[in-house]
Amino acid sequence: MIDPGALAAHVTKLSIAALKEHDAERTGTLRLIKAALMNKALERNATLTPAEEQQTLATMIKQRRDSIEQFTKGNRPELAAKEAAEIVVIEEFLPKALDEAGLKALVAEAVVAHAATSGHAPTPKDMGPVIKAVQAKIQEMGARAEGRLVSDAVKTALAG
Repeated sequence: MIDPGALAAHVTKLSIAALKEHDAERTGTLRLIKAALMNKALERNATLTPAEEQQTLATMIKQRRDSIEQFTKGNRPELAAKEAAEIVVIEEFLPKALDEAGLKALVAEAVVAHAATSGHAPTPKDMGPVIKAVQAKIQEMGARAEGRLVSDAVKTALAG
């Protein structure tokens, strides 16, 4: 098991190294990661578990994707590029994201399993339990997938 709080210590070491290398963008992003982890720990008033650390980082990525969308709409490509560079650094600390084919396979597996347990073919009304099953399987694998992508894949599988 990973030591709780180990990620923050690792990020601190990496930010010191980036600072010595005069890599301002990486240093800034690493500091943002450390601050987010510290804020979450203070909010909970306890050391974060590895799952909570991953959730915090996933939230940071989601925020940056939303910002990229807004900056692109606002014709600010330089700011969108900065956010994209931050995502690359943040993703270094997360498990590998599941590819589209892997996600579709998990969704198909969850749909079959749901049909077997419920006794009927899943309909769009069964979307919630199927999404939960897919997300549980993703977490069990030690991978990750954005919630919106999981939702879209399940919706497509149940509609078709």
